[in-house]
Amino acid sequence: MSTYVFPARTSTAEIELGSTLQPKFGPDGLIPCITQDVHTGEVLMFAFMNAESLAHTLKTRKATYWSRSRQKLWVKGEESGNVQHVRELRTDCDQDVLLIKVEQSGAANASCHNGYKSCFYRKLSDLEAAAEGDYRLAFTAERLFDPATVYKKK
Repeated sequence: MSTYVFPARTSTAEIELGSTLQPKFGPDGLIPCITQDVHTGEVLMFAFMNAESLAHTLKTRKATYWSRSRQKLWVKGEESGNVQHVRELRTDCDQDVLLIKVEQSGAANASCHNGYKSCFYRKLSDLEAAAEGDYRLAFTAERLFDPATVYKKK
């Protein structure tokens, strides 16, 4: 049981049309979170939050996620210096997805651990070709930093 408690989920009407945040964490204790640039609207990344990371995000106004691979909290920018300052938090109609709008700071102004502004730096090259089994990706952005120089092994 988490020590970070958000309001209990009540009626469908209150969840969908009410004025209280009642996040729906999944059976694994996680809620999906989409992160968007507050100025441009560009989707920067997708990650998960648990109750603790959501509470930490709200308290510090620095985007904090739950790392499923490392099984620990992850404050965006703690290693790279590319911090996401939360300017707005939204939830979808049934409150099972979060959207945070952030102002990115740091030398590279990048969100992706691969050195790009956004984690969504590739697109399917050709939708028609994909229908025929050609799944090639095309890069849509330039790398802003070299991850090997930013993320040093500890």
